[in-house]
Amino acid sequence: MSYGLSKKETIKEIVKCGKNSSYFINNYTKISHPLEGQISFKTYPYQDDLLKDFDDYRFNVILKARQLGISTITAAYIVWLMLFHRDKNVLVIATKFQTAANLVKKVKSIMLNLPPWIRIAEIKIDNRTSFVLTNGSEVKAASTTGDAGRSEALSLLVIDEAAHVEGLEDLWTGLYPTLSTGGRCIALSTPNGVGNWFHKTYTEAEQDVNDFHPVNLPWDVHPDRDQTWFEKETRNMSRRQIAQELECSFNASGETVIHSEDLEQLVFGVREPMYKTGFDRNLWLWEQYNPEASYLMVADVARGDGADFSVFHIVKLETMEIIGEYRGKPNLEEFAVILDTTGREFGNCLMVVENNSLGISILEKLQTREYPNLYFSVKGTHEYIDQVQAQSITNSIPGFTTSSKTRPLIVAKMEEFIRNKLITIYSSRLVDEFKTFIWNNNRAQAMRSYHDDLVMALAIGCWVRDTALTTNQRELEYKKAMVGSMMVENKTFKTRNPGSNPMHQGLTREQRETQQDYSDFVWLLKG
Repeated sequence: MSYGLSKKETIKEIVKCGKNSSYFINNYTKISHPLEGQISFKTYPYQDDLLKDFDDYRFNVILKARQLGISTITAAYIVWLMLFHRDKNVLVIATKFQTAANLVKKVKSIMLNLPPWIRIAEIKIDNRTSFVLTNGSEVKAASTTGDAGRSEALSLLVIDEAAHVEGLEDLWTGLYPTLSTGGRCIALSTPNGVGNWFHKTYTEAEQDVNDFHPVNLPWDVHPDRDQTWFEKETRNMSRRQIAQELECSFNASGETVIHSEDLEQLVFGVREPMYKTGFDRNLWLWEQYNPEASYLMVADVARGDGADFSVFHIVKLETMEIIGEYRGKPNLEEFAVILDTTGREFGNCLMVVENNSLGISILEKLQTREYPNLYFSVKGTHEYIDQVQAQSITNSIPGFTTSSKTRPLIVAKMEEFIRNKLITIYSSRLVDEFKTFIWNNNRAQAMRSYHDDLVMALAIGCWVRDTALTTNQRELEYKKAMVGSMMVENKTFKTRNPGSNPMHQGLTREQRETQQDYSDFVWLLKG
């Protein structure tokens, strides 16, 4: 006996602890403090609320800031569950096996530091990463690879740092059936961008479309933290670190290609299209055709396996607004038709089609349909040439080639456009792709199971706008200046009969001469 309790009082106290995890933890558990050693665990209100959630909900997904003691309260809850209940099977997994093992170690430490009289079950089998109690309850750490826990019936599954576990989607598919007999799950993590299992599970829980109960614990839920603490803590932290470690922001926390602040601006700029049209209503338009404006269309064709989308953007060149967008899964003939039709509706605008895979087939169909303004380049140089020039150049190829050399260049150009706010984006579909467009082993690509079709089409468009079209514009301005110079010089030669051309009627002699001079040299502008 302890604390001067009688046998009857001891039993009563044990029963009270078994019924109330918060009471048990606050009165009898100890935790390791880095400076003070073993100290009594006194919970904060948000930790008590969390313990109640553990009791009330089978599945909890916890979006948390760091250093809130959530792993510790989870470890204490595991102790309570195992000690006061028979035959509980607890599995802990994490982004690294050692992280899971450390949580099991914390469970064991709390267990061993309980008062002997309340430790109604003792450790029977003790391994480095697991242990079994005399009442049949067991806890163990496991790797996220392989078949860990898949053949067992679990009482509680704890997924620590869930946002950082690669391949958790597949792992969850295998582990979920192990909870079918009433097992519970606690998934906890700081955020790590969007698109991963943790982000998807949490956001769906907020929308009440899955079985999880969402809990959001940002830095300021801790009663001892105020703005002064925050400013001191974040003094040497990046924006991404603050979002991930303290603010619980999904959008700003990931390794996205587009910087978090720029991504937030893109999200803010999203708006519904004016029209959703096309044969499948997947053509979104935010603006009607303006005959005084210039447009660029950029298309990316699906591989043909049904896994990705055929897409295109309509870019208003004067303002660099994405005023139109298509994203769907038509067959090749349907996609060629919608490209041809839309391009003609927007003034026979320059059309750039990625020529990888089935893109060649689309280009052939567009040429058969005699689309008048396709993008061509010189093979091996990516030098832009127009459709007329291409007919006389033997090594010309239609479309744009995305390769290991051009891909990082076009992605960098797109990021530059967005960072410098040189482009306006309204599409929610495109912004959603940006949220899952990440750096993976120094390669910019979509997260697994997500798409980057719209992103890559836009990247091509930014590259073409900043290289081919900009170069052409400079050449055009040069030619105009040269024509102007020639016209000035030619005014000294009065070799024409003013008024011979009916278009000259109503003009002064000088105006008629200038106009005729322009006509003589206008061929330069068509070169």
